[in-house]
This record gives sequence, C-alpha cells and structure tokens, in this order.
Amino acid sequence: MALADPQPNPPGKRAGTPPGSNDAVTARLAPRRTRVGRIVRAVTSPFYRYRHAKLFHSLRVGLAMLVSILATTGIDIPHGIWSSVTLLVVIGGLQHHGNIRKKAAERAAGTLLGATLGLALILQQNLFDSLPLTYVLMSLIAGVCAWFAIGTAGYVALLTAITMCIVAGHGDNMIDTGLWRTLNVLIGIVIALAFSFALPLHATYSWRYLLADNLRECARLYTRMMTGVPIGSDEQLAAFIRMGKRLVQLRSLMPSVAKEIDLPIGQLDEIQRLHRSMLSALEMLSTGTLAHAELRDAFAQQCAAEANAVRMTLLATARALRFAGATHFRMPDAVAVSGSSVEAATRADSGMGGRFAADEQGAPRSCKEMAPDLQGPYWLAQRFAEQVERMRALLAGAEPKWNIEGGAPAS
Repeated sequence: MALADPQPNPPGKRAGTPPGSNDAVTARLAPRRTRVGRIVRAVTSPFYRYRHAKLFHSLRVGLAMLVSILATTGIDIPHGIWSSVTLLVVIGGLQHHGNIRKKAAERAAGTLLGATLGLALILQQNLFDSLPLTYVLMSLIAGVCAWFAIGTAGYVALLTAITMCIVAGHGDNMIDTGLWRTLNVLIGIVIALAFSFALPLHATYSWRYLLADNLRECARLYTRMMTGVPIGSDEQLAAFIRMGKRLVQLRSLMPSVAKEIDLPIGQLDEIQRLHRSMLSALEMLSTGTLAHAELRDAFAQQCAAEANAVRMTLLATARALRFAGATHFRMPDAVAVSGSSVEAATRADSGMGGRFAADEQGAPRSCKEMAPDLQGPYWLAQRFAEQVERMRALLAGAEPKWNIEGGAPAS
C-alpha cells in the first residue's frame, strides 16, 4: 500500500525546515522591512526629491545649522557665529548641488583673499599705528573690489571686501580675532559642502522632469489638434501658460546643469531654442486655421498618420527623460511613417532634423489634394515634426551626460 502524502507545509514554512526555526519571526518582520524599504526608496528617489525640494532643502539647512552650532559654540570656538553666517550665505538660498559647489568655491576664494588682506591691515596698523592710513587702505581695497564686482568674478570680489571688514574691523581688531574669524568662515564652508552632498538636489533632474512635462503636454495638444478633437480656449490658454512657465524655469537651470554634468552650455542653449520654437509652432497651429472645427476635421482626415508618429516620438522622449535609469525606457529612434512623415535617418552632423517625404513633383503627397486654407497648417505641421525629430536627436546625443542614473545609453 502506498504511503500517504505528508502534511503540506504550513504557511511561511519551507520544506525541510526544522522545528523551532526563525521563519515565523522573519514573516512578522517582512511587512516592516517592506515599509522601511518603501520609505528608503522614496527618500532616495530623484523624482520624490524633486517633488518635495523645499522640504528637503529646509531639513538640510536646519541640520547643517545645528552641526555648525555644535562645531563652534558647542566646543567654545571664539566668534563661532561667523561659521553659521557663512553656512547660510552658501546654502541658505540655493537648492541644487551644482550651484552650491560653485557658491562654496567662490566663497572660499573670496574668504581666503579677504582674510589675507584683513590680516595685512591689522599688521600694518600694529606697525605704523596710523588709523587714517588704515582707513585709506581699506577704502582703496573696497574700491578695487567694487571694480571687479561688476563682472564674471563679482561674487568673489564682493566676498573679498566683506571678509576683509570681518577680519580687520576698522583696523582695531587684534590679530587673533582675525585668525579666529577666518577659521570660522572656513568651517562654515566645509559644513555647507558636506551637506550639499547629502541627498543632493541635482538641477539636472529638475531640468529633465520639466522638459518631460512640456513634451508630454505638447503631445497632448498636438494630437488633439491633428485628430480634430476640440480644445476650449481657456484650456488651451492655461496649457500654454504652464508650458511657458516651465520654459522660463528651464532657462534658469541651465548654468547649474552645465556644471553638474559637464555639458557645454551651447548644447543646452540649442535644446532650449528648439524647445521654444516647438512651442511657437504649436501655438500658431492652435490659434490659426485649425481653430475652426470644420477645417480641423478635414485636416485630421489626411494627417492622422503623421500626427501619431510625432505623438509617439514626443511621448517616448518624455518617458526617457523621466525614467532615465530604467533600461526599458530608452530614447526613441528616428520615426519613419509612410507618406508625409519624419525621415528615418536623422543627419545630425548637417544640423537638419527629420523632414516630410515628397513625391516626384516635389510637393508633399498628403498635401496635393488639400484645400488652400489647409496649406499653411500643413506647412506648420511639417516644421513642428522636424523640430520634434531634431529635439529627439539632440537629447539622444547628450544622453550619456544627462542620464546620471547610469541607465542604458542611446543606440
């Protein structure tokens, strides 16, 4: 007679697990570990930090301030307040890692130069004991710093003059006072730099997410216009206001992005210019002939294929920017569609984007039978498709730079 099957393992037990094992404890801890893991993933997620940038920035500055107080006043370093003042100057109004590094480097250079001049003023005051001479020298140094403050090194020059006054006073400070104040300023810079590396808010992430939002909004509006779906004037106006605000934000982020990912500012300017041209073409399409329902419907019947190709390129590019670390969200290849479409091969070295196919007479095939009122919108649709393809090519070429999560590079 065959042996009966053994009793199945109870839930949470593995076959062959001896009695008294810790599996029950592990099962009880699993939900807690899962919750902790979710919190850790959320805190370390670039998009989560981007969405809650103000909260992260305020926590970082508050903790840095506490460390500054403990590192100076807590161990009784004289004039420790200057460490906290320097900390707030360096990171108080800056969120992004690239800006903080630049500000800290400029602060350090201005501090060292100003401290050297301040100590030199204290020494000459001790040697010559002439306050008028000290006042004249301080005024001359301030004038020279003001000369250089209006220029590329303006912040360094300004900090040089300020630190000189902090260290030397009006020439009546003691040499040890100047040295202590210099030390405190340097301590503040070190603390600011250390906290800039703690869960950094990279400007590159903000740049990518804002650009992805605009590309996604462009795809939505363009598809509705090209497929004959009506758009209310209020909705349309609100969409362009949102995209315009993001465009301005992108411009302000570009210097920080260039420093963080070592991308030439000229390449970011080209992307920004193309982005602005896309919004202009889309706005002209929405406010021109296609504002009339009957013409929009007629246009949609002939341009649905082209509109879908452009829409897919916009959405795929937006997804690649948003989820750069995921290997299944890659920058799209050039889109090729039958008829009037974006050309499959993009000749980036010639500076030309995709273009619409033409028949043997040189006229766009889908445009031959169009009414005269639709010729202008069709030409604008061609230009918009070219701009979208050019944007895709530029972002694909720069992907090894802005894809700082280390995802798959563009093919």
